[in-house]
Amino acid sequence: MSVIVEKPYQFIPPYRGNAWPTWIQRLHIVDFYLRRKDGIVGYECRNLESVAESLNKRDGILLAPNHCRYSDPLVLGWPARELKQHVYAIASWHLFNKNAFESFAIRRMGAFSLFREGNDRQSLETAIEILNNAERPLIIFPEGTTNRTNDHLQPLLEGVAFLARTAAKRREKQSGGSVVIHPTWIKYVIQGDIHAWANQALSQLEKPLGWQRTNGRTVLQRIERLATGLLSLQEIEYTGSVHPGDLDERRKRLIATLLQRTEAEAGVTPSAEPIPVLHRVRNLRTKLLPRLLATESETEKEKIRHSLREVDMAQQLESYVTGYLVPEECTDTRILETIQRMQEDFLGDVDTSLPLKAIIEFDDAIPVPPSRAPRGQVDPILIELEQRLRVLKDRLQHEARPFVDR
Repeated sequence: MSVIVEKPYQFIPPYRGNAWPTWIQRLHIVDFYLRRKDGIVGYECRNLESVAESLNKRDGILLAPNHCRYSDPLVLGWPARELKQHVYAIASWHLFNKNAFESFAIRRMGAFSLFREGNDRQSLETAIEILNNAERPLIIFPEGTTNRTNDHLQPLLEGVAFLARTAAKRREKQSGGSVVIHPTWIKYVIQGDIHAWANQALSQLEKPLGWQRTNGRTVLQRIERLATGLLSLQEIEYTGSVHPGDLDERRKRLIATLLQRTEAEAGVTPSAEPIPVLHRVRNLRTKLLPRLLATESETEKEKIRHSLREVDMAQQLESYVTGYLVPEECTDTRILETIQRMQEDFLGDVDTSLPLKAIIEFDDAIPVPPSRAPRGQVDPILIELEQRLRVLKDRLQHEARPFVDR
């Protein structure tokens, strides 16, 4: 799903009242929506008392969860209900432009917009104000985007630490209070049997390719064959031919081709240092979107749209993690995530009929110092946040069942 909205950005502030979020919680609307839309039928909160302790101290609380599914923000409504505490959340502006109902609903649940393709001072100031006043816990996804890989952590955005430090400095001056970050990991585990679902889902993916026979192939073999076929189609579309090499080499080569070509067209100077793919994607969108909105030439618009589609494809390819389905480490949830990613990318729709349970684990608070981060190095707050998230990830990935291929 593209995050590009072809109209000038307008900041959407959070709904400050309590009536709407209170009724949404009392009527369990989120439960109904998650069950019907995403197949999430239950949840479990762990170490929620650590957040309760920060609330009792009147700290400014920043909840920093991983982001593997579009359902993550709504899932965090469950611990909010147990705490009897409403929350705010930063949400990408494109989510407010899908349809009128969803825009209305997510704002009433505490979300406010962020323009990811530019400098959004209003959103930043709103987030700092929320933490400074300790109004409600604020949810920020430090990865910045989702990719359906529950056992993988993407590079964190530096802006999260900057925002938290700025709020801590302001809060110290105004009230003497503290700002804390609670690393949070959401782990989804399957409540049913993966094999029947996987075989049916793979058949639905194979059918548009004209593949009628599985010839006794196992689930992992069918996934690999499908991944090879779909990547070959993308190579032909974007480069004109299928390339040699193993699947991972070809995927990385296509990502590099797409980004290098688009960067050259956008006038981006190549960096001497390696830059994460997602950072390059964000940089390109920041450069291309203003040009798209500024030009009146339909020919030029279509050229820029084509470049943005190539950027989207690079991000889509990056979401398939190297070695994610290694047999000795593979779990049933990794199979589910990989097939659902293929469904989303190739069919545009995802089969959510397999029931899931969400485990939400909170880590103890990280106190945020009001001082500036050391210059010329990665912020120590960001380093600690990443380390804590990785510990949570490694612990919770064992909640899933090992996958026995057949």
